[in-house]
Amino acid sequence: MKIVSKVEEAVNASVIPPGSRIYASGNAATPQVLLRQLARDASIKDVELLGVLLMGDIETLFSEPCCDRVMHRIIFNGTPSRAALNRGQAMYQLMHLSDIPRQIQDHIRPNIALVSVSGPDNGGNFSLGTAVEGVPAAIEAVRQAGGCVIAERNDRMPFVLGTTITEDKIDYLIDTDYDLPTHPSIGTDERAEKIGRLIAGRYIHDRCTLQYGIGEVPEAVTQAVLEKGVKDLGIHTELFATAMRRLVEAGVVTNRYSRRQFSISTVFLAESREGYDWLDYNSSVQGRPSDVTNTLLSIAEERNMVAINSAIGVDLHGNIWADSLNANQIYSGIGGQADYLRGANLSRGGVAVIAMKSATAKGVSKILDKSPEGITTTAIAADPVVIVTEQGAFDPRGLSICEHAVGIAHLTEPRTREGLLKHIFDNERFHRPRQALQDRPPKGFFPYEAL
Repeated sequence: MKIVSKVEEAVNASVIPPGSRIYASGNAATPQVLLRQLARDASIKDVELLGVLLMGDIETLFSEPCCDRVMHRIIFNGTPSRAALNRGQAMYQLMHLSDIPRQIQDHIRPNIALVSVSGPDNGGNFSLGTAVEGVPAAIEAVRQAGGCVIAERNDRMPFVLGTTITEDKIDYLIDTDYDLPTHPSIGTDERAEKIGRLIAGRYIHDRCTLQYGIGEVPEAVTQAVLEKGVKDLGIHTELFATAMRRLVEAGVVTNRYSRRQFSISTVFLAESREGYDWLDYNSSVQGRPSDVTNTLLSIAEERNMVAINSAIGVDLHGNIWADSLNANQIYSGIGGQADYLRGANLSRGGVAVIAMKSATAKGVSKILDKSPEGITTTAIAADPVVIVTEQGAFDPRGLSICEHAVGIAHLTEPRTREGLLKHIFDNERFHRPRQALQDRPPKGFFPYEAL
């Protein structure tokens, strides 16, 4: 391992020649200094760059001049990359988070890895910090290809336990010092709080294992769990954020009945620097590759697995979409939603939940007659996913397609609901809908007022 004082010594056209395929760690572990140099050095060209949700001060990486030299293959879209992808200067790489390590080793085969690390510890091991996801697989693929691993050691990167690499896996190391990206808590409104109470009240009990992410609903679920007084929860998730830290600090999470005695995640994102300091050498949480955290078999082995995810929209059949607003405008990515929805359903006592407000802030319904043409769905109508809005919860298990439609229509606010129910009543393609409309209340639907 060579420690360099200038980033140009490691990131240049000699080290990264034309034809290189680069994998970069993402999320809060995005190696921002390395990527800014990649964008700055015009002699580095005809290369490909892959990563999962690259974050931070890297806007120049997705500028038009840089996109002419660097072909971006975006696995999960975010603020820096969204414009470039949607103007056609980058490509969207469809991958389940669970499948990223295997695709890296078997199909992508990078020869350059740009990673973030912390350490070493007393054993000489370097932590991969706040994002493990496909990074170990990328490093192994690069070593097999005889390529180059370039690491950025940020003084503010926590040493997250669980997945480490040895010094001999790193070719170049540069020391940096800058704040990691954060996601401040945004608070909750009445609709989110109703959703949180419904989920905690109906589906979360002692000895459950939880998965959820960031945003209003996770914060509302956390508060509802604390108010309910459940205990001995476990955490098996892909994203560990401040909401889950609150559960750990409150003593609600013990992992006593989970497969491990600690919480695991593949990505960590805090609301402040203090949150990253809390992660440093904290044995209650550990980082694992995404083919551990997100594989269906690993999720299914947890008993009482409650997976809570959000969506952009749902149609009356139960098709769910979460990565895009329409077929050609990618907002985020496939991520791990399908992994957890299906894995939780295979768990003994488990339940897969999609939680979302019934309409946008502008009053546009998120529940439609049918999904937009060409949209990528993260769950299809046959996936037994519980859908929760502020209006209530709908459980499709054991129900027909017309019973799906009637129950899902009840998840909308009253004016929209009436229009959807009339549409169902008048449309025989829902397979005997008038029979389903006779059920009062609809099968599978639990209104908020009954909580």
